[in-house]
Amino acid sequence: MTQSGNTVPQEEEKHWQEKQAAMAVQIAILDCDLLLHGRGHKTMDRFDLDSVSDQYLLTTFGFPREFILYLVELLRGVLCRRTQRSRAISPEVQILAALGFYTSGSFQTSMGDAIGISQASMSRCVTNVTRALVKKAPQFISFNRDAGTRELSVQEFQRVAEIPGVHGVLDCVQVAIKAPNSEDSSYVNRRGFHSVGCQLVCDARGLLLSAETCWPGGLQDAEVLERSAVGQAMETATEDGWLLGGTQHPLKRWLLTPVSLPSSPGELQYNLAHAATCEIVDRTFRAIQTRFRCLDGSKGYLQYSPEKSSSILLACCVLHNASLQSGLDAWTLERSEAPEPPETYAHCPGGPDPETEDRRRELIAKHFG
Repeated sequence: MTQSGNTVPQEEEKHWQEKQAAMAVQIAILDCDLLLHGRGHKTMDRFDLDSVSDQYLLTTFGFPREFILYLVELLRGVLCRRTQRSRAISPEVQILAALGFYTSGSFQTSMGDAIGISQASMSRCVTNVTRALVKKAPQFISFNRDAGTRELSVQEFQRVAEIPGVHGVLDCVQVAIKAPNSEDSSYVNRRGFHSVGCQLVCDARGLLLSAETCWPGGLQDAEVLERSAVGQAMETATEDGWLLGGTQHPLKRWLLTPVSLPSSPGELQYNLAHAATCEIVDRTFRAIQTRFRCLDGSKGYLQYSPEKSSSILLACCVLHNASLQSGLDAWTLERSEAPEPPETYAHCPGGPDPETEDRRRELIAKHFG
């Protein structure tokens, strides 16, 4: 009897232990889901933009309320995914998480706490929003504009320093990234750190006409230009006018560069006008880096692969243009320090063709002689 009497409690205890183990597995699965997907936070789907001040949104997420609401409507269709869960992260929270990262450069615990998600969920939101913004790039960054807009841009450039026929200013900038997993040295730039190169073309207002963000940092600017979509399109273009590029670029039929060894007052005056006009693209990128601290090398480098870093850079360029087109000032947050000196362009064999040099001489004689 005694032995039989002890059997029932032992079986009940075993059953209880099995139930506890099953519950532990369920809790572990839920914890993983919270970590990976950010589900279950009570505040996550209750964060109300109307409950915080305009100043809080501007200082915490880098943009005013109206622009944030515009982004929510712009990206809602992409960010609203079908889910069986009742607490999927809302488009509003995903966009705030991404803006918080872009403008601060880190997955701060305080940032996640402010909107009710974990750092892991912050990362997931940044990925989703970055992908959505990259898909919108052709809508916001385009070299193809109507004739009236192009003519207005030419006039705006000429008012800067009297160089006629300018459609855009061009530069190649570097954004620091972590060293790729492979032993590929192509991302080591001339300053010795790993980076992705971004070739930018902008108009006189700082609006980006082109942003090619996928280049290994080790490529020379002239090589990037030759291989870029802009370079290849301009080689076959029949439209009059030109872009302005720096000493690191070759003089071309469609690309005006400074005179390397100016020997007359007109050439000196042309070089000054050229530098003043090209400063627009330098100012534009400084403003982008200042607003989007994740791109500011002085604050650390992007902790991602070259491919994802390039996507984040392009997403920030899209946001720059979208904000400018929404009425925000392109250079409100511009840093004051001067840009670094450009690399020196090594002339290709044979140098620029005589006709191209003649066109530049004629321009200088007519407008700066």
